[in-house]
Amino acid sequence: MTMQLDHEQLHRLLEVLGESDIQEFRLEGDDFRLDIRRNLPGQAVMAPVMPAPVAAAVAPAAAEPASPPPAATATRSDLLEITAPMVGTFYRAPAPGEAPFIEVGNRIEVGQTVCILEAMKLMNELEAEVSGEVVEILMDNGTPVEFGQVLMRVRPA
Repeated sequence: MTMQLDHEQLHRLLEVLGESDIQEFRLEGDDFRLDIRRNLPGQAVMAPVMPAPVAAAVAPAAAEPASPPPAATATRSDLLEITAPMVGTFYRAPAPGEAPFIEVGNRIEVGQTVCILEAMKLMNELEAEVSGEVVEILMDNGTPVEFGQVLMRVRPA
């Protein structure tokens, strides 16, 4: 039996899960996998995994060696990290050709949009949860990111 999931069904599923207290959910079909996790302290976040061929889901060990180098970057105790709350594609600007939301050296405020994470064709604005100065932006525009991956570092105000 082949499982199909259209946009409307996905929207309804996310809505129902958003209203429940389920912390983790996985749905797999012949040509997709959907993981939803809500485990950020004090905040419920859904993290959809981009549709991928089953063959890609079968080989996670081959993909993992590429992940540690960004995480292995030395962290300074005086900086706070802004991490990806979901799997997606990182975008620095609201649209191609437009100015980035932030640059290194900019001051940001709580609630200010710092980037966009695209997940399943949905553009999700990521808002700062801290005020301070942007010290590092670790991702290039259009780069795929993983849940929890460090996107930028901020020196708190």
